[in-house]
Amino acid sequence: MDLHIHSALSPCGDDFMTPGNIVGMAVVNELDAIAITDHNSSENIPAAMAIAEEYGMIVLPGMELETLEEIHVVCLFPDVESIVQFQTAVLASYEPGENRPDIFGCQQIFNSNDQIVGECTRMLLAPTGVSIDDAILLADRFGGIAYPAHVDRDSYSVLTSFGALPYAYPHGFVEISMDCDREALLKQYPFLEDYRLIPASDAHYLEKIQERRTFIQVEERSPRGIIAALKKLGKE
Repeated sequence: MDLHIHSALSPCGDDFMTPGNIVGMAVVNELDAIAITDHNSSENIPAAMAIAEEYGMIVLPGMELETLEEIHVVCLFPDVESIVQFQTAVLASYEPGENRPDIFGCQQIFNSNDQIVGECTRMLLAPTGVSIDDAILLADRFGGIAYPAHVDRDSYSVLTSFGALPYAYPHGFVEISMDCDREALLKQYPFLEDYRLIPASDAHYLEKIQERRTFIQVEERSPRGIIAALKKLGKE
């Protein structure tokens, strides 16, 4: 699985990151499951899920939320309805500005034929009004899961901001970058020895989507089953 991939809806995502191209590359890389996790948005998920169905691939509805503290959090959900409810709650927490495509890039929305059908006009590269603590609770309320993204990085990382995980963090894992120096990370933050470190690509380009490297055992082969398995990590 690769549970952190951006489409061309993210302004920092390459124009070739269409739903069809993402799914196609995931198939070439022999992945069984991916998550589309655009910044503060979810509009390209229905197209990706429809395309993936033809290949028997699982697409988890996701979002990379930027919290009030400017921390990136991966949020995954069992179905489109759940992430739509989550996005509605997120949008109610702040007043997003308007995107400047000439500065930040286009934010393209696609259909299941990989055709551009619209463009998101709200600025997606910005903090929302949701704190990291509330993000974890809010995702859980809608049947999903939220956890810190790329904790090993110098920016948008909970460890860079807080030096620790959120108080009473409920999960037994965190996400790390594909090129993470695990030894250096654990030396700096020894408490992470108690957590699983799950690599994800955070791909903004097709060639960055990871190959068969990260695995999880599930009881049900579905977005819901993967979320359930993630919630169980560290609790055995």
